[in-house]
Amino acid sequence: MQVDLLAGTGYRPLALPRPQPTILVFDSGLGGLTVLSRTTELCADAHIVYAADDAGFPYGRLSEDALVARVLAVMERLIARFHPDLVVIACNTASTLVLPALRARFAIPFIGTVPAIKPAAAATRSGMITVLATPGTVARVYTRELIENYAAACEVTLIGSTKLAGLAEKALKGEPVDDEALLAEIAPCFSEKDGQRTDVVTLSCTHYPLLLERMRRLAPWPVEWIDPAPAIARRVSQLLGPSGRLPCPDATAVFTSGQNLSGPLRIALAGYGLARIATEPMPLVN
Repeated sequence: MQVDLLAGTGYRPLALPRPQPTILVFDSGLGGLTVLSRTTELCADAHIVYAADDAGFPYGRLSEDALVARVLAVMERLIARFHPDLVVIACNTASTLVLPALRARFAIPFIGTVPAIKPAAAATRSGMITVLATPGTVARVYTRELIENYAAACEVTLIGSTKLAGLAEKALKGEPVDDEALLAEIAPCFSEKDGQRTDVVTLSCTHYPLLLERMRRLAPWPVEWIDPAPAIARRVSQLLGPSGRLPCPDATAVFTSGQNLSGPLRIALAGYGLARIATEPMPLVN
């Protein structure tokens, strides 16, 4: 997975030993839970706040200017409330656009999530890879530059799914998701040309790994699916450094709306260690 590694920002791992850090994992919805679970594994002593801007979900419906303004406003409120030592933007759509503005506004480290094009190009044997993302991520100049820099020798298929993130949210909330609807979203990822087939699909939205087992089952042939979460968690651990503290799981979920916190969703959140749920009401102003 290719993670924005804070190049040129001057950030270094914190000094040893360190007190219990607070890590803020931020997404527009529930996709960042895939990053949360991996981060919890590697930073078991940290206080982790999972923040979902569900009042703004999905971010793909916002213009670029509106998205930057929204994320800055929500982040201002979250940082004031939780005082994190480090923030993970567990959203490709936001990361490919908003990271420079966040780093200019706030004096804490931000780890972003960008399409895993470099590792996909390194992993392919057929030379055919697919970037499965939101339409916003597919349209970003940042994504095109990653392809030019790291996958110029590959045939790259860009698929901007309009429904997959929503399907992932429905599945996590315990609502039915039909196999045919899921297959319709992933079918364009699979291409054949001159006897070669797509053999790597990078999941360039953190929602998508929530459906990974079903996508593997429905795929017309086996491919390598690249999940961004493990690499993001490793980067968080590197920046924080070892603590010398005993594991002490401590996590809170906060929503900017919280209107759809059904019983099944609360059970699912508890499975991620998020038994404490709070709201920070921030309606989206159109």
